[in-house]
This record gives sequence, C-alpha cells and structure tokens, in this order.
Amino acid sequence: MPEGTFCNRKPIDTKDELSAFMTDKGGAQYYKEMASLEVDVPALKAELKRSLKSRLKTWLNTCQGCGLCADSCFFYLANDKDPKQVPSYKIQSTLGELVHRKGKVDTAFMMHCMDVAWGQCTCCNRCALYCPMGIDMGVMFSYLRGLLYSQGFVPWEMKIGSGMHRVYRAQMDITTEDWVDTCEWMEEETEEEWPGLSIPMDQENADIIYTVNAREPKHYPEDLADAATLFHLAGESWTVPSEGWEETSLAMFAGDWEAAKLQVQSVYSAIDRLKPKRMVVTECGHAYRATVIEGPYWAGIKDGKPPVETLHYVEWVAEALRTGKLKIDPAKRIKEPVTYHDSCNYIRNAGLASAARYIMAQIAEDFREMTPTREHNFCCGGGGGLNGIGRYRQERNTGMKVKRDQILATGAKLVITPCHNCWDAIRDLEEVYKIGIRWSFLKPLLIKMVVVPEHLTHVEE
Repeated sequence: MPEGTFCNRKPIDTKDELSAFMTDKGGAQYYKEMASLEVDVPALKAELKRSLKSRLKTWLNTCQGCGLCADSCFFYLANDKDPKQVPSYKIQSTLGELVHRKGKVDTAFMMHCMDVAWGQCTCCNRCALYCPMGIDMGVMFSYLRGLLYSQGFVPWEMKIGSGMHRVYRAQMDITTEDWVDTCEWMEEETEEEWPGLSIPMDQENADIIYTVNAREPKHYPEDLADAATLFHLAGESWTVPSEGWEETSLAMFAGDWEAAKLQVQSVYSAIDRLKPKRMVVTECGHAYRATVIEGPYWAGIKDGKPPVETLHYVEWVAEALRTGKLKIDPAKRIKEPVTYHDSCNYIRNAGLASAARYIMAQIAEDFREMTPTREHNFCCGGGGGLNGIGRYRQERNTGMKVKRDQILATGAKLVITPCHNCWDAIRDLEEVYKIGIRWSFLKPLLIKMVVVPEHLTHVEE
C-alpha cells in the first residue's frame, strides 16, 4: 500500500483533517497502515542529496565508535548499559545506514529508525559534551526526524502536534478567541486580590512582550495569572499579543520544518506589529530553543538572532531580583531542602545555569545540587516530545530512573523545574516511582515570598 488514510506523507493542514485524524484513538489504524507504507526511495534519495551537508557528513565519517559517549546517555545507563543504547551506535545504525544505502531502504527499516529517533533519544545534546570529536548525535537525530517525517514515518502524536501548529499556530486547538477569553478571565479572577492588575493585550512599544506555552491557557491558566502578578509587582511595562503568543514547537519535535517555520514566524510577526523592546518566554525550555535558538534560522534571519532581545523566564526573574524590581522577604524563603532540575534546552543549549543559581541563592535556605549538575545534568527523560508519545511510554518510564536517582541522592522533597516538559516528566516520575517528591514552577513559589511594594494594594484571601 503506497499511502494510507491516516499514515501518509501529507501534512495535516486543515481543521477537518485534524478532526478526522483524531478519531483514530491512540493511532491504532495509523500504525497498522504504517506497517504497509511504502518508502518513496527516489524522493528520499533526492532529499539526502539536497539537505545532507558537510557537517553531518563529516560527523558520520569521523565517528570512531569509541563509545566515550555511552555514559553521557541516560537511556544507556537506565537500560543496564545496553550497547545498542550507545549514542554513536544508535545514529550509525539509523542515519548512518540510511546514508550508506543512499536511501534505498524498506518500510521495516524506516519504522526501526522512527522507534530509535523518538523512543531512544530526546535530542538533549548531552552526548556532544563528551564526544572527543565534537560530534552531536542530538543534532543528527533531529535531522533524521526530518527525513522520517517527510516519508510519513512519524509517531501519531507528533503528526497531530505538527498539524496543530499548521492549523492553529499552537500545539493545541486554541483559537485567538480562546486565548483572549482566557487572558480576560484570569485578569478578572485576579483583580480582587490585586487591584489594578491587568493583562495588557496588543499594547504597542511595551518594554516586554510575554509569550507562553499553549498548555498554560489550555490546562494551567493560573500560570498566566501568576505571570501577570509578578510583572505587576515588578512594575513592568508589558503586553501579550492576541496572535503570535505561542512559543512552543511540537513541529520541531516532529521534524516538520515547514510548520516550525510557520510557528516561529507567527511570533516574529507579533513582535514586528507591537514593537516591544524585549521578549520574555515563559517557563519552557523547548519553547525558548525553538523561538530563540533554532527559530531565526527557520525564518531566514541571517544573523541567527530573533527580532528583539529575548529572555527565558529564569533570566527575567534573575534580573528582577538583581535590580530590586522583585524583593524576597527573608522570612518567607524556602526552608526545606530543595533541588533544581536543569532543563537541557535553556541550560545546556543556552547557558543559563548561572541565572538559575542566582535565583536559588535568593529564595532557598537549603539548596541542594543534583549530581551531575548545570550543563552536565541529565535529561528529565521526557524531552524531545517523548512525554506525549504513547508508543514509547515504557521506554520513557525506564529512562526516568536516572533522574529519579539524581533527585533521591539530594535528599530534597521539592524539585523546582522551570520548564513544562520537565515539569510533566517529574510529575510522571513521581506517579511511576512514588519517591515522595513535590515539583513546582518558579512563579507560584515567588508569589508566596516577594515583598509587596507599598504603592500597590494586596487583598489577603
């Protein structure tokens, strides 16, 4: 069968297509069709010729199979050091073989590549720190995902997520009306406790444009209220856009580069329209990576920088604390042992570890580092889209053992994790392994301990 009703090489581009696709609960029919999906060998060969550039070719040819990347991978450690989980083996047996065969592969091989690319790698890029040749298997797996997506071999949930971005410019089915209504609702919910607080919409020339993860308006609207409260306390001039508010990119996880470009362009268009001085990205690692690190290249910006200076939320908090815009009441600092999970996408890939440590020094009396830490920290186990893929749930749960052991070694019961995917993974880690921990974003913790400026009114509940 060349292509199926659900599993095919066509992107999801309309609401009707999304609706039809989601009737296939759990992707049962989708994966059944995938087993018969024929590889378009000429197209795959042509894509390799077009897109496989010197860097990837050099990395594939340079890798000596020395295995020094093995212990860098949490999948390798969590799976009893299975040699098939060594990063170099995983990439050479998939992308390396695909290149060696010049795209002349069959359906079974492409499904194997899919299972490895999404089920055995989160593209956390930790392996690159330890490769003596500077090879980054995470980048190569990202490239492999793009090849697989173009041929229709992509996990069911990732195809849905990519389609959401194409249709809604968000990872979930949230319309502009839904977003505006949610902001207005949260403003109303907060006004009794914080008179004068607002969530400004489409204000031009604000100091800050604030962009979020679609999970917030969909599932955690209180996060919007918390962000508004902290901006209010800090006296910031800020706004949210009515369109272009979503920072995340499941399209990036899926390897759908066209949808990734469309997504980031929606954010950049909001910046062009409202002309803020800076952008602040909510507590989400991959959102920051997609829009700040990868996004400019998808959008064709030659200097590789977004249209305005952009801060991850930890950078804004650290700055607000340093400048005195936010002040911590010493009596309200966290007294219990607390640890901090370093997100791969804004710590390892963006170098924001020091900002995170400055925050912890201000808010915690007994801060306990994980081992290893900072850019050497292990992935939570849920990155790269793995959290949401049912086909690889057991692989993810097994991989989380490394993060479980890191947390247990600190003795802390509270884990701070300013990233949505990491927050979800650590929540699920507790559900699976029941180690007795709590987990939190920064915003709700900060609200409990910041000093309310004298000129602002706060009505205690």
